[in-house]
Amino acid sequence: MSAKGNGSDDDLPAVVSGAPPAGAEPRVADEDDAETALVAAPPPDEAEALRRECEELRDALLRRRAEFENFRRRVERDREAAAAEAEAAILRSLLDTVDNLERALAAGGSDGGLRAGVELTHRDLVALLDSLGVVAIVPLGERFDPALHQAIVHEPAPGFEEGTVAEVYRKGYRYRDRLLRPAMVKVARAGTKGDEDGGESQ
Repeated sequence: MSAKGNGSDDDLPAVVSGAPPAGAEPRVADEDDAETALVAAPPPDEAEALRRECEELRDALLRRRAEFENFRRRVERDREAAAAEAEAAILRSLLDTVDNLERALAAGGSDGGLRAGVELTHRDLVALLDSLGVVAIVPLGERFDPALHQAIVHEPAPGFEEGTVAEVYRKGYRYRDRLLRPAMVKVARAGTKGDEDGGESQ
């Protein structure tokens, strides 16, 4: 009997290892490998749909962010406007006091001590308003502005052009960009023949 028939390990065929034997053909991907590739890479239509969905989500996020920013700014503007209006309301309440002090000073009087006290109070109050940004409107000789002036009467006024303020009955005031109250004024208008005759007869 030949030595090859003794059943030794040398007679067994070579066991296939992870690497192909030298000179063997490369291993071709089987059907399982193809299915794995299909799962890893979605079809072009599905990939395009996913891309569009991502873009839509991004656009929606940007819109929400812009809306929130606009809302935040609007709330901030409203808060500032409310605070400014509250300040303006307090300042308006002081204007009547200023008017009363100025009327007292205009009336005069024999009591020098009282007048001095009124002058001091008026000066301090006006200084306080000025420090807070309150500006008086005294438009004598200026063009009438309905946004800042309240016309009480229109009549001829020698020495004043038509449409200008000939007399200020009560000063107006502004606070920042707000009108606290308009100035009450008389507006000059062109005289008529009757006005001229009436003036001569007086």
